[in-house]
Amino acid sequence: MADSSSDSVSIDMETPPPSGKDNLIKTSHGSLSVTIYGDQDKPALVTYPDLALNYMSCFQGLFFCPEACSLLLHNFCIYHINPPGHEFGAAAISDDEPVLSVDDLADQIAEVLNHFGLGAVMCMGVTAGAYILTLFAAPCTWVNPSFSSVQSTLLDRMVMSNLLYYYGMCGVVKELLLKRYFSKLLDERQSSNVWHFLEAINGRPDISEGLRKLQCRSLIFVGESSPFHSEAVHMTSKIDRRYSALVEVQACGSMVTEEQPHAMLIPMEYFLMGYGLYRPTLSVSPRSPLSPCCISPELLSPESMGLKLKPIKTRISAGII
Repeated sequence: MADSSSDSVSIDMETPPPSGKDNLIKTSHGSLSVTIYGDQDKPALVTYPDLALNYMSCFQGLFFCPEACSLLLHNFCIYHINPPGHEFGAAAISDDEPVLSVDDLADQIAEVLNHFGLGAVMCMGVTAGAYILTLFAAPCTWVNPSFSSVQSTLLDRMVMSNLLYYYGMCGVVKELLLKRYFSKLLDERQSSNVWHFLEAINGRPDISEGLRKLQCRSLIFVGESSPFHSEAVHMTSKIDRRYSALVEVQACGSMVTEEQPHAMLIPMEYFLMGYGLYRPTLSVSPRSPLSPCCISPELLSPESMGLKLKPIKTRISAGII
């Protein structure tokens, strides 16, 4: 790793991902599993996965990629937050438990941040997780975001919700989930826990129009074959282009973090440069992922990089967006 006083950064290609510290944090809406990687004196990067996934099945491809692991752990302490009941070995949530709203889920995250004394964070969310984290006006990396309440996949979600409630993690539900992404771990998910999270997402308000008011930096990834591709492009049109950049990943579906994690590396490096968190070396080899010729000019512009912004965590009510 590079000395903090140096203008260059070296990436250790052989360093394996470190082990994380598991925590179970009690909140006013139930307990959350949080796994922490890295030095807690560093700035915080909070992740939140998509439906039916936990941090390992959603982010392991990215964080086990040596280049990305070195990049992110060089700059951040990672706080992986799992949705309620989505961690490994989670007990089934009782049918008597009330279904949480998306605001309740966001409040859980706020209580986790307060627990660890985090006053400023950056965020990384995938689809449903991207929506939840957007309720914080914090700099964010979104993967296949879905922010509207009426969309082409709504019928699939309603069918999935009913099937989960009555039949559990049956074959049809797995097929619907596999249309969304590929995961080997669906058998390990408690169907009632997935149903509770799905119900919260199904009841979310449409915040796409309110994205015009969002002035924190946003980096958006979407797979070109993702069912959320058109929505991500539409959503990008709602955001001030001075503060956002869209990266369309070729030969990729919904799971960019698993299918094409290397495609995320270059944009993330330059996104972090906008906050002075990472400065790549100027002497790059042809094989280096840091080569500036691979970056679109828009992403490097001062307006796009949002150089004057600071990573500040403030909560925005979905009702006013």
